[in-house]
Amino acid sequence: MTNANEQLVREFCDAWRARDVEAILAYFADDAVYHNIPIAPAVGLDAIRAVIEMFVPPADDIEFVIHTIFSSGDTVCTERTDRFVMGDKTIELPVAGVFELRDGKIAAWRDYFDLQTFMSQSA
Repeated sequence: MTNANEQLVREFCDAWRARDVEAILAYFADDAVYHNIPIAPAVGLDAIRAVIEMFVPPADDIEFVIHTIFSSGDTVCTERTDRFVMGDKTIELPVAGVFELRDGKIAAWRDYFDLQTFMSQSA
């Protein structure tokens, strides 16, 4: 059975398909932190917007495929494959994501992935 926090994370991951930066940002708390590990964290909505805009506008298609999702309290963990189609390139990135929720918003989002996998597919 899916709880409310898991459902919110599912909806957030699905929102990427529409490639609407404002709709994606609406899921975040104003003081949220987005950390693509091993890259430096983005703190606050303006910094998060800058990161999202690196991926959303250039993509022709985006899909976050959730393989596993589970939660404990306000923390939701996902195992995903994030797919980005950019012109003739398709990037499929295995990701483990950790979301911390507060008052129905994402307060922290940490994605763990292999940067070399991303770089080799995007080159």
